[in-house]
Amino acid sequence: MSDPAGLRGIIGFVRLHRLKRVFVGTPLPTAQQRHERLGKAIALATFASDALSSVAYATEEILLVLVLAGAAALSYSLPIGIAIALLIAIVVSSYRQTIRAYPKGGGAYIVTKDNLGVFSGLVAAAALLIDYVLTVAVSVAAGVAAVTSALPGLFPYRVGLCLLAVGVIATANLRGIRESGNFFAAPTYLFVGSLLALIGYGAVAAIFDLIPEAPYLPHPPGLEGIGLFLLLRAFASGCAALTGVEAVSDGVPAFKPPEAHNARVVLSWLGATLITLFLGITFLAYDLGITPREHETVISQLARRLVGTGAFYYEIQAVTMLILLLAANTSFADFPRLSFFLARDRFIPRQFGTQGDRLVFSNGILILGGLAAILLVLFRGDTHALIPLYAVGVFISFTLSQASMVRRWFRVRGDRWAWRASLNGVGAFVTGIVMLTIAVTKFVHGAWIVVLLIPTLVAAFMTVRRHYEEVAGQLSLEGFAAPPITNSVLVLVGDLHRGVVKAIQYAQSLSPSAKAVYVEIDPERTHRLEERWGKWGMGAPLIVLTSPYRSLLGPLLDYIDHLKEKGGENHIVTIVVPEFIPARWWQQLLHNQTALLIKGQLLFRKNVVVTDVPYHLKH
Repeated sequence: MSDPAGLRGIIGFVRLHRLKRVFVGTPLPTAQQRHERLGKAIALATFASDALSSVAYATEEILLVLVLAGAAALSYSLPIGIAIALLIAIVVSSYRQTIRAYPKGGGAYIVTKDNLGVFSGLVAAAALLIDYVLTVAVSVAAGVAAVTSALPGLFPYRVGLCLLAVGVIATANLRGIRESGNFFAAPTYLFVGSLLALIGYGAVAAIFDLIPEAPYLPHPPGLEGIGLFLLLRAFASGCAALTGVEAVSDGVPAFKPPEAHNARVVLSWLGATLITLFLGITFLAYDLGITPREHETVISQLARRLVGTGAFYYEIQAVTMLILLLAANTSFADFPRLSFFLARDRFIPRQFGTQGDRLVFSNGILILGGLAAILLVLFRGDTHALIPLYAVGVFISFTLSQASMVRRWFRVRGDRWAWRASLNGVGAFVTGIVMLTIAVTKFVHGAWIVVLLIPTLVAAFMTVRRHYEEVAGQLSLEGFAAPPITNSVLVLVGDLHRGVVKAIQYAQSLSPSAKAVYVEIDPERTHRLEERWGKWGMGAPLIVLTSPYRSLLGPLLDYIDHLKEKGGENHIVTIVVPEFIPARWWQQLLHNQTALLIKGQLLFRKNVVVTDVPYHLKH
């Protein structure tokens, strides 16, 4: 018997292993893990790209809602922007406290599970996992949309470009968190520096009246009639600026020591930068009278209005495109880490808790990339089709996390606990309103998918946990008395050759009463086998099973069941399968796959052990 799939698999693995080394790099020793930690400058680029990229479209999302009430309603963008900036400050302050309270990693899952219970923690985890996948899909689709806007000829290839971008970012993260941080640092800081320069120039121009002000209409007394719901919609849409703020809190273990202190510093940097960029863009859009356009972004209009269409304008567009593409990196940093925590608590498969060759959670990175790629294919790389699914999950996690911190302050008290509880309470209340507003206003446009997915994922988490608990209970040694075991050793024989002789010798080393079993399909072959068996059968008895319907497995399985029934509950049947392995992979195609078929049938049968005995042929 031979297993052609086996050797082909080994050869394919070797080739894949070599290819993996080219793209991912050589394995890193566990002792290197401490040196793979991130300093503050690289950590800001690694964990902040998602949050910082959101300023490229957050103001535009506000204006797109307000313009529904007419041009005069656009003047509300500034107070809404100030309210969102205040919310950013509240959320950042809250997560700084979370990092202090949970210095080993304080993502929404851990904080919520610790304070509100396992179920609430799983809701937060499910919401974040969904949002991380959507962040990758939306960010990549938006970045590719910027490319195809500048180069319309690439539009038909947008899905392929999206998949290429996901592959590049995933590969960079598979190489290790420090290498991916170095890779993404330059574009992130270039984006921040370019926007700060644009905002600074715009502020100076506004102060000295170098640019004409916007032709805003004065607020008529009845303008408030646009409705509270529309203002809430605009506020909720602009809250896209907060996506990714929780990433630093999730990734505390990735920082250099002292981890919690460095994470708090980076989170403060992120909050200050995010507020500055967001308010700067919102103020300039307000002051310059920018109106959202179908084929031009607010950032593009600002840059063109302030500096014209020269080199700096195109540099702004280029770095904006890069930051949108690279915003997916935040999810690639945090999705695997959250998956690790869930795997550690046995809510998802344990494979997600294993570090790969480069000291990163490779399985989480690959799964995230694969799910994002599927979304991009299903939605054909269309940002507008993906946006309605976006941000619901992150605000669910915000609300649960901050409500959990309120519960914690009331439970542990401590220094200034009342002030901290109040701060977290305000954050939970406001983010809860935003969450409900987003869910209601975007429900029919696709948010219902996320609303249904969250309980589905929670149910899946509970099912996995229940399975692991059942397995642990059945494998427990507590109160266990090992019963005596008997064993029947059978060698499957399809012919008589050197490989079979070797298998018989191995079987006899397991049990002196080992037997050979042959399923008769052709009586003439049986006769020839019996003639040779006396000389080469190594003294092992040969059992011939007749098969009137030419089935190999039927008689064999019946015989195995007979032995198990005869031997009792603790009787083991060991099946020894001889195989010869040709020297060349293509030669396997010339032989049958009987061994593979037998192993597949016997794999899930109780008290049956299958052992391969390979015989390797020479060149």
